[in-house]
Amino acid sequence: MAHDLVGRPWEEAKIMLESAGIGFQTEISRPSRDFFKTDKNCLYVVRERSIADDTLLITLVAKQKKLEKEVF
Repeated sequence: MAHDLVGRPWEEAKIMLESAGIGFQTEISRPSRDFFKTDKNCLYVVRERSIADDTLLITLVAKQKKLEKEVF
């Protein structure tokens, strides 16, 4: 059963799950290379799937940081 969490900030999705009384676990997906810097304090939901005992497994990713322009 989908809960429409994909694309939402993690803090918002977490409040929705807790208020609905839905059990969940999280995992954080990280890029294999660190070419693009990410903000580990700004997580977003990219996947939700049911696992055992009607628990949702929520996959989170960190938002990409904006590139800073060099000033010459």
